[in-house]
Amino acid sequence: MYAIIQTGGKQYKVAEGEMVKVEKLQAEAGDKITLDQVLMLKDDNGTRIGNPLVAGAKITAAVLEQGRGKKITVYKYKRRKNERKKQGHRQAYTKLLIEKIEG
Repeated sequence: MYAIIQTGGKQYKVAEGEMVKVEKLQAEAGDKITLDQVLMLKDDNGTRIGNPLVAGAKITAAVLEQGRGKKITVYKYKRRKNERKKQGHRQAYTKLLIEKIEG
């Protein structure tokens, strides 16, 4: 059984017992959250595709940690113009443990 969910403007394929890093959510470590934007659900009865969401489907997940990803370097440059800009960025994430898929 797996589902396709949408959170933070991105889509993720999740299954029960799986850990997934999603865009930062407003929750503390140890909290239980419910994700209700389920786009597709596959189980023993078959596949259900939402229009745009699957009615009555929800995902229960536990927040494991809040963190920040690896640092990337962004360098913008325009030749012959003496224009250079160097920036660093670390994307914030929330690590979730998928506990239950209902639908």
